[in-house]
Amino acid sequence: MAHCSCKTAGGLSSGDGTIRLFRETKGRKGKGVTLIKGLTITSDELAKLAKTLKSSCGVGGAIKAGVIELQIVDREKVKLLLERAGYSVKIAGG
Repeated sequence: MAHCSCKTAGGLSSGDGTIRLFRETKGRKGKGVTLIKGLTITSDELAKLAKTLKSSCGVGGAIKAGVIELQIVDREKVKLLLERAGYSVKIAGG
């Protein structure tokens, strides 16, 4: 299989086109972060989006394996910002 049709130009799987927001505290000494999964954009666009979200929320964060991690627990705020940017977003998990 030299060519796989399940990959996009950025090397990420295409998924269903919906971005999902997860809250996670595991391995972070009880401090919550919001994980943004399901983005099917290039790594450059991912970096720009992460920078925009971090500055808009006034928080820190990182990009790890195509997932944006923001040091914020308020997923509704992140959802609103992503929807304004034109993405389809769902809050996942508890």
